[in-house]
Amino acid sequence: MKNNHSLSNKTTIVTVLFLSVWCCWLLASNLTGKPVGELPKLVESSVSCKTRSISNMAVFRVHVPVEPLARRLAPALCGDDVVAKQYGQVEVRYSGELAEQIDYIAKGLADLTLSKDNVMAALKAQSTYNYMPVVGYPTYTAFFISTREKPRLDKAYFLDKKIGLLDYPTSRSGHIIPKQMFKRLDLDMRVLDIQYVSSHQVLREKLSSGELDIIATYWQESDESRFSANYITPIGENISGSRWYMKMDVDNTDLACALQQQLQQVAKNNGSSYFDELDLYWQCNELPVYFLGETDES
Repeated sequence: MKNNHSLSNKTTIVTVLFLSVWCCWLLASNLTGKPVGELPKLVESSVSCKTRSISNMAVFRVHVPVEPLARRLAPALCGDDVVAKQYGQVEVRYSGELAEQIDYIAKGLADLTLSKDNVMAALKAQSTYNYMPVVGYPTYTAFFISTREKPRLDKAYFLDKKIGLLDYPTSRSGHIIPKQMFKRLDLDMRVLDIQYVSSHQVLREKLSSGELDIIATYWQESDESRFSANYITPIGENISGSRWYMKMDVDNTDLACALQQQLQQVAKNNGSSYFDELDLYWQCNELPVYFLGETDES
């Protein structure tokens, strides 16, 4: 009986503690304005690294839509000499949620961000925080791609297909445009067999393995080794590519040129011919380099 009584007391204590934590969480939810059903994120969606400037406490903050890009970009920036002279840490946040991207840009939280020109214009980011383009991706065409037939743009065609889209809503070719096409075809998204994945590369792998029947993405030269150019159907043309924007609150041309170089390298290492022709907005090779005591007239 004594053991049962002790166990009962322990159970009561645990229950009281749990209820106390729950009440505190409810109170915090009300104070912060967040929905009660929204639990705090246990895993931070970011990649961080230190530069060689250990004593420097300044953090260079970047926002990108996907994790693979964050993991490629962070070490490249941390290893850059110019970045190391100005910052002690690089933090690359990744999220495909448009609301978070807008929040980072509208509040000027990101020192560097990958975004669309229409988003930046709508937020008046250039006039508010002086966000300036550093590198831009070329225009492109969005396609439905299949392995055994040319996709048809009619309602009945998609009803029995396994369709692959990207799981971040800011992607035009992998999310926005195909959904717009489904809407034009009067298709109820709830009846479609859609699988959302993390990247264009994963879409290609699942299509090639037979896990998907159709994917929405762009076409690149390397696709010819796995897919047929006869089995692609355009769904959007002359789509403006994303741009990398840097917050130029000061005339930091050294950093702009360093970022342009690193972003070029990261894009080329992606293995896609799409990134071979980038728009570079800084003529860094033409910038004068001054040494101590030099001027334009010396």
